[in-house]
Amino acid sequence: MKRVRIAGTDLVGSSLALGGVPLGSRLDREASFALMDRYVDAGGNMIDTAEVYANWLPGETSVSEKTIGAWMKARNNRNALIVTTKGAHPRIPTMHIARMSPQEIARDIEDSLKRLQVDTIDLYWLHRDDRDRPVGDILETLNEQVRAGNIRYFGCSNWTAERIGEAQRYAAEHGVQGFSANQPMWSVAAVDAAKFQDPTLVAMDEKMHRLHRTSGLTAIPYSSQAQGLFAKLQDGRLSLDGDAEGVAPHYRTEDNRRKLERIRTIAENKSLSFTQIALAYLTSQPFPAIPIVGCHTEEQLLDCLTADETRFTEEELAYLS
Repeated sequence: MKRVRIAGTDLVGSSLALGGVPLGSRLDREASFALMDRYVDAGGNMIDTAEVYANWLPGETSVSEKTIGAWMKARNNRNALIVTTKGAHPRIPTMHIARMSPQEIARDIEDSLKRLQVDTIDLYWLHRDDRDRPVGDILETLNEQVRAGNIRYFGCSNWTAERIGEAQRYAAEHGVQGFSANQPMWSVAAVDAAKFQDPTLVAMDEKMHRLHRTSGLTAIPYSSQAQGLFAKLQDGRLSLDGDAEGVAPHYRTEDNRRKLERIRTIAENKSLSFTQIALAYLTSQPFPAIPIVGCHTEEQLLDCLTADETRFTEEELAYLS
């Protein structure tokens, strides 16, 4: 895989990050280890996980982190990876109650270090925001964790462009470390945020895109293929009609019906798969972007890897947008 420097850091990531949601839950230990092995063999070095993965399922809590930690120990490859995880997520039964106090952030980091079996986390993410808490308080808490050696850099996920901008201004004005990356919901698909079933989610919008363009802030988007939306629409597995099963409400838009036709046109003209188009849309942006790919099988991973050589021009990006 190509390499992408995370702006403002000494971290150089592979062009695709592997999604860690199914590791240890939907995939057992053996299958999880095999998928991570194949990803690393292909040049991958960043596996996205979180304290909360996959606590919405019955069974062991924080199993994704534990599985990745056990794999790194078994393979003795920690130093070849960008170790990254997310915390400060509300408890699943009480999503309306934020968990962003200094004590909660510190406890989540301490617990993640133990589960991942590492001494420091290279890139730590705040999984959600607490808009009632001043950004300065949050950044000071994270900088304390940097000084303590528990984390090296940090980013945000599901923060609005306004809050990210406010945080970056605070960091510049007070001489402290700011966010090194942003992890929004983002893909070639149009998103109707008013239809989010979880109101704490934040998708890439024009304000956020402008922030990335002007600042060069690295984006590491989740849902980078919109749950396989266009590939499934293409082969008839899904439909955008009515309350079609299998399509998240926020993707049921007329914009996506039009985008499907444009993606078909590019696929035919350039002999590309829908997967290649979806991922190249992100990796071709005018700022660093490392899509997170959600794979359950080696076949799906290999399909994603075919996108690594594809890049779009500014005009092609505009056409897809």
